[in-house]
Amino acid sequence: MELTTQKLTLQQLESHLWESANILRGSIDSSDYKNYIFGLLFLKRLNDVFVETAERIEREEGEDYGWYDRDEHQFFVPERARWSYITSLTQDIGAAINKAFEELEEENPSLEGVLASIDFNDKEKLPDKLLMQLLQHFSKIDLRNENLSDPDILGRAYEYLIKQFADDAGKKGGEFYTPSQVVRLIVKLIKPEEGMRICDPTVGSAGMLIQAVDYIKEKGGNPRNLTLHGQEKNLNTWAIAKMNLLLHGLSDHRIEKGDTIREPKLLDENGELLLYDRVIANPPFSLKNWGREEAEADPYGRFRFGLPPKTAGDYAFVQHMIATLNHRGIAGVVMPHGVLFRGGAEGKIRQGILEEDLLEAVIGLPANLFYGTGIPACILILNRNKAPERKGHVLFIDASRDYQEGKNQNVLRDQDIDKIVSAFEKWEDQDKYCRVVSLEEIKENDYNLNIARYVDTTEEEEQIDIAEALRQLRQLEKEREEIEKVMYGYLKELGYGG
Repeated sequence: MELTTQKLTLQQLESHLWESANILRGSIDSSDYKNYIFGLLFLKRLNDVFVETAERIEREEGEDYGWYDRDEHQFFVPERARWSYITSLTQDIGAAINKAFEELEEENPSLEGVLASIDFNDKEKLPDKLLMQLLQHFSKIDLRNENLSDPDILGRAYEYLIKQFADDAGKKGGEFYTPSQVVRLIVKLIKPEEGMRICDPTVGSAGMLIQAVDYIKEKGGNPRNLTLHGQEKNLNTWAIAKMNLLLHGLSDHRIEKGDTIREPKLLDENGELLLYDRVIANPPFSLKNWGREEAEADPYGRFRFGLPPKTAGDYAFVQHMIATLNHRGIAGVVMPHGVLFRGGAEGKIRQGILEEDLLEAVIGLPANLFYGTGIPACILILNRNKAPERKGHVLFIDASRDYQEGKNQNVLRDQDIDKIVSAFEKWEDQDKYCRVVSLEEIKENDYNLNIARYVDTTEEEEQIDIAEALRQLRQLEKEREEIEKVMYGYLKELGYGG
């Protein structure tokens, strides 16, 4: 029996989903929880909205065609994929769930490949008894639209779980998760607007695209006018990105499967790279096997500043992003600090980017913000259309000391984000925090972008008054002599000493 007495809150849904992880604990590896929990959450959501729509048609029209007329539904749920059917089974439940996913994909082309990657039919890991317990647990929540306290509650709960798994499973679970405060910071720096085309070439779970939508909503813009694109190499993560967008009500956007460097899929009808108003990404740091061989004969001309070294793909992603910006485009990308100063091929690429005046800002972040790595990162803001007063200059911000210490990770607070955004907007020097630097000065430094070269954050040492220090020393010596005199007096009385 489903609980429909009051609307489901985010807190209730979060604890419910976390409890489903507890049911799985011990049976499967924690980094795999997300696939099963997300799969069932998705199945239950599709079912409940389908039933809600069918029942409404029955009430309003007095007909039952809502149960079989595909045109009435955003997603049509065939009988063997309905919750009532699956929960009526007592054996071979994993196979039935797999079959349900297959049928859902067949009926709904936009779901193709999203659900089939999740395999519930492993009786050793997921015996019928465990699956019955999980299904029973999910039966307790009603995910129809009219029962949700907030239309975006599912997407929010989803993000919560992705974060929890990143915490729980370390690097294995968190490799596609960028802390939401870092994402919020980049979004506030690149300022997406309604009507724009936005891309994340290493889309992960699509959190960056969703935060871009949130930002536009906050500013009173209509996110319906947006075009969101992404590409993701990891198939499970790609499926999660698709589900994440669907749960946020963002179904008609393009998320491609595949390796962005080796095989970019976001192309126009002529086979050219699509161009974007905003590009936002957190590519894997210093990826070793990034596709150097393919890059040597890149048909899209992305690596015109030079080929990055085999052992570090950072500048492959940066150059891809530059190549996909339109003439007014802005990109925000998270990078390891090494890209600022490493020499060789990377130094030449950096020089080329600076000589074309594409770099607008370098922002140094605190250490230990990211899951699975304690190394400090930076944000590069790249802009094809810098404001006249910003041309020929780069803003350096050292935000490495502003954060809240956490148990496992440090956290950027709202005031830290606001301070960075404000400094970027004001575009003026602030002592020990940020500085506007000319390209001439950067050239004099051999195009090295190490933040410490441009923003002096050393604390001034206090001047010592030598005369006063000597006076204090003499005073202390005098006090010691007096204490010793008293002490020797006591020792004498006790019969020690001459």
